[in-house]
Amino acid sequence: MVDVHLKGIVKRFGKTIAVNGIDLDIRDGEFIVLLGPSGCGKTTTLRIIAGLEKPDEGRVLFGDRDVTYLPPRERNVSMVFQSYAIWPHMKVYDNIAFPLKIKKFPKEEIDKRVKWAAELLQISELLDRYPHQLSGGQRQRVAVARAIVVEPDVLLMDEPLSNLDALLRVKMRSELKKLQRRIKVTTIYVTHDQVEAMTMGDRIAVMNKGKIQQVGRPDEIYLKPANVFVAGFVGTPQMNFFDATVEVKDDEIILDASDFKVRLPKDYLPVLQEYNGKTVIVGIRPEHIYPEGHAPTTAKKLSWIEGTVDFVEALGSDTILHLNTGSMILVVKISGSHHYEIGSKVKVALDLSNIHVFDKESQVSLLYKKQREVQSS
Repeated sequence: MVDVHLKGIVKRFGKTIAVNGIDLDIRDGEFIVLLGPSGCGKTTTLRIIAGLEKPDEGRVLFGDRDVTYLPPRERNVSMVFQSYAIWPHMKVYDNIAFPLKIKKFPKEEIDKRVKWAAELLQISELLDRYPHQLSGGQRQRVAVARAIVVEPDVLLMDEPLSNLDALLRVKMRSELKKLQRRIKVTTIYVTHDQVEAMTMGDRIAVMNKGKIQQVGRPDEIYLKPANVFVAGFVGTPQMNFFDATVEVKDDEIILDASDFKVRLPKDYLPVLQEYNGKTVIVGIRPEHIYPEGHAPTTAKKLSWIEGTVDFVEALGSDTILHLNTGSMILVVKISGSHHYEIGSKVKVALDLSNIHVFDKESQVSLLYKKQREVQSS
């Protein structure tokens, strides 16, 4: 196992900049997820780490070893692809054993490692079968077994669960995470699925347009997003956003959103007093808006507004309300045991301890920006 360092990685395809100056330090034995929409550069970054693509600028380090221009076979990495890429004409045993045979391992060692990997992935009874005789989940396990059998320094996974059905994806998420903890291999996992990222990653690197937007633990990414993109990309339903004008009056912060006003605690004064009279973007997650009578006792700082139920999504365990406040629609996530009629008036409270304020131009979180300034001073 090794730690992995990306230093100023840039990759161009013609005039398109796929990866634009990425710096990332991945710890030894860590499970890190590259999360972002299609075309954001996450798979290209993974292929650069694997040695399948060469960067136009920057360096890739495994520990203290510069591997930027080394071919994949000299990096001791393994990769699991979205399509599994297992050979249809080989039995499961031979698929798993193939990389060991290429490296000319002794037959006894090959047999020992294949059986070890098969047992870890719970596919020992499938070793004599061909891929066409396996389910999608079983083929995925074979691909993972083949990847770990060489005991790589770095395990790379490119959306390995995307071809599975929803229930199997949930099961395989937990199994892959438990496997990684058991073998303690440095793992870099690419996905566009935020649920996969939040449930599997020790840390998440959120990417967009070839750049890393934020790196942090899942709870940090969710509760303290660095900018509007991260705040909107992570979380279902998506975070509510609305424009508001900042008013500072007698040590009080008021956010004027035209058809309602939000009074913020004094804690926000150091952050927002220089924005007096300016427009900011305000964000709040649907689960941090509470209908009257349903605010948790832990929510001490609330701001009340009223709206009309415009649409209801009854999801069983949860109910999603679309609340028309006049100039905007606020999405509210509540327990599925509560029922509201379309057209009814509802009073809701915004949990001010979970509100986010972003600069209108840069779209950077002002709280995150202030925190970074304090840390660097």
